[in-house]
Order: sequence, then C-alpha cells, then structure tokens
Amino acid sequence: MKMNKKVMRVSLGWRILIGLAVGIILGVIFYKNQGFIVFAQGVGKFFINMISMIVLPIVVTSLTVGIANIGDIHKLGRVGCKTILYFEIVSTIALILGLLVANVTDIGHFVNLKGLEAADISKYEATAKVASHNGLGSILMSIVPTNIFAALSAGNMLPVIFFSVFFGLGLSSIGERGQIVVDFLQAVSEVMFKVTSWVMNFAPFGVAGLIGVTVAQLGLDSLKPLGLFIGVAYLTMAIFIIVVLGAIAAIYKINIFDVLTVFKDELVLAFSTASSEVTLPKLIEKTQKMGVSKGVVSFVIPTGYTFNLDGSAIYQALAAVFMAQAYHIHLSIGQQLTLLVVLMVSSKGMAGVPGASFVVLLATVSTIGVPVSGLALIAGIDRLVDMGRTAVNVAGNGLATIIIGKSEKEFDHDKYVEYVASYKK
Repeated sequence: MKMNKKVMRVSLGWRILIGLAVGIILGVIFYKNQGFIVFAQGVGKFFINMISMIVLPIVVTSLTVGIANIGDIHKLGRVGCKTILYFEIVSTIALILGLLVANVTDIGHFVNLKGLEAADISKYEATAKVASHNGLGSILMSIVPTNIFAALSAGNMLPVIFFSVFFGLGLSSIGERGQIVVDFLQAVSEVMFKVTSWVMNFAPFGVAGLIGVTVAQLGLDSLKPLGLFIGVAYLTMAIFIIVVLGAIAAIYKINIFDVLTVFKDELVLAFSTASSEVTLPKLIEKTQKMGVSKGVVSFVIPTGYTFNLDGSAIYQALAAVFMAQAYHIHLSIGQQLTLLVVLMVSSKGMAGVPGASFVVLLATVSTIGVPVSGLALIAGIDRLVDMGRTAVNVAGNGLATIIIGKSEKEFDHDKYVEYVASYKK
C-alpha cells in the first residue's frame, strides 16, 4: 500500500519524462518496424485528438466569460492593442536573434549537402504556395468568420476569438439578462477544466507514442549530419528564454526561473508532443492561479497561440540563413532585412497549420534565392527542432500573459507569490 501511494504522488511532469524515455527506447528497439510505428502513431494521435476535443470549448467559454466581465470596450481595445504590439515586438526580437546567431556561427558552411537524404515535402508545398500569395489583407479578412460553426469545426482560432469577443461584449451590454448565459458558460468552462485533468493522465502514453514514432522513423543516426544545426537551434532558443524573456520579466519584477518552474509540466509536455495546443487548457488555468485576471488570461493566451510564436520565429530565421550558407549564397544586409520583413508577415498568417514553421520557410526562402527543393534536406529533422520551438512558444505565451496582466493592473502579486512558493516546496 505504501508503494502505491508513492507511485500516485509522482507528478505529471515526471510521468511525462518517463513516457518520453520509454518512447525513445521503444523507438530505438523497433527502428523501421511498421507495426510499432502504426501502433505508436495511433496512441499519439488519440491523445492529441482528446486535447483538440477540449481546447475550443475552453477558449470559447473562458474568453466569452472573461470579456463579459471586462465589459468596457475601451479597456478591451487597450488590452488588445497592447497584446498585439507586445507579441509583434518580442517575435521580431526572436527573428533578429535567429539571424544574428546564424551569421555569427556560419554553421551552414560546415554541412555537406551531398551527404544528406532528401525527405518528402509534398504535403507542405500546396499550403506554402497558397501562403506565398496571401498578403496581410487576406490574413485580416480571415479573422471575421462567415459561419462560426464552420470556424469551430475547422479549429480556426482567430475567427473563434473574434466571435467570442463580440459575444462577450454583447452579453455585458444587456446586463442582468445576459448573466444567466455567463453563469452557464462559466459552469461549462469549469467542467472542461475538470475534463482536462482527466485527459492529462493519458499524457505520458501519448508522449511515448509520439516520440517513439519519431525515433523509429528517423533513427538516432539521422541526427549526425545535421547535429550541429540542431544544437545551435536549441542553444539559440535557450538564450532567448534566459536572456530575452528573462530581461523582459526583470523589467516587470518577475523572475523568469519562477515562471519556468510553475510551467515546467507544460514545457515538458510541449517539448514531448511538439504541440502547443496540448498545453493551452492548463496554461489558462495556471496563469489565473498566478494572479492574472480571467479577462486578460482568456484573451492573451488564445491570441498568443496565433501571434506570439517566438520559438518558430527563431527557427525560421536560423534555418533560412543556414540553407543559404549551405548553398554558398551570400546574403547582403538588405536581403536579410527583406527576409526579416517577409517572415514577420507570413508567420502570422500560418499559425494553426500543421508544420506551420516549415510551411512558412517554403513560402519565403525563394526571396533569398534558396532552392525550395533544398528544404527537403532538413525536413527530416524538422520534428526534432519543432519540439524545442514549441516549448519556447509556450514559455513566451505564459510570460506574456503575466506581463500584460501587470501592465493593466489586473494582477494579484500576493496570489502570484503564494502560487510560485507552492511549486518550490
């Protein structure tokens, strides 16, 4: 009985790490074994589907209730403008950091392209072709849903956010008559968070399946030719979290390591699954417990999943210059500035698309003369880098919510201190 109690006390983060280790071991044992690959894919997809099932109901209910509680459209406009501006500045810094590291390390010149095996990128090419013709106007027009139920069924986050904001404002404007709907949605939100806690118990198995598939398909030997690129990418992401996000946090008198400690389970989960979506429910729940008001949390986090992709920005800039160097294409400062602007625009319109970062690269590398076919040479390790950039995206969105909350004076510092302390015991 004592042993069972100890097992039950193992935290979710540790269980996910165990799942990660088991998945890697199984992937090595069953390398290229199609039976295992199909089974592991099924386990991983089952977990991802369960998370997808609860994400949109949580976003709709939490955001609608949060906006209804804010009530003031002027305040909402201020929060919205401040949020988008913050995301744009931080993601641009991430892009610049990626460009700087790529230029300083010059890693592309150390890679022999002839020794790399090209992967199939046909599944990304059609999406990239559409993306390359979509300007900022198309992105803005896609925000307004013609049919909210179609947007919900397709999982399009921006139209859902747009509708939920207006629905919340409408409920607030009719006063007491709208309160019954607010109470109903609040109850639905609480039910969905309860369902989330049940679903997360399956996370270690989902993680084992997803990482097992990756290792079984690629094999550990596939890391060697592009190991330097993977290492530099992870080092750059670590610098971004500790230095850039750390500096932003310090300005607002927040310790970045405290934030990372609270979000450690979500970071491990994001890293293991390479999916930001799986962490959204718990991120919403935890940031509220850290003292940020429900209105700010329910607006900033879903918006951040579309506009604040810091890890993806680092990868896109780093990979674009890396490929140019590998093909011995000299990029002038003007060309790199053009690349920066193109990535700033195109990356905002691609959130939510499977393999979004890779699709953005396909849509933009032609602007600097890199053959699109060349990206097939790094497509094989995209999943491995995706794990790191997803964790950075989650860390960035968690911190952003706290920063916006503090700037709006919608932040309970005592609650924050108490909640952080509970994670240090």
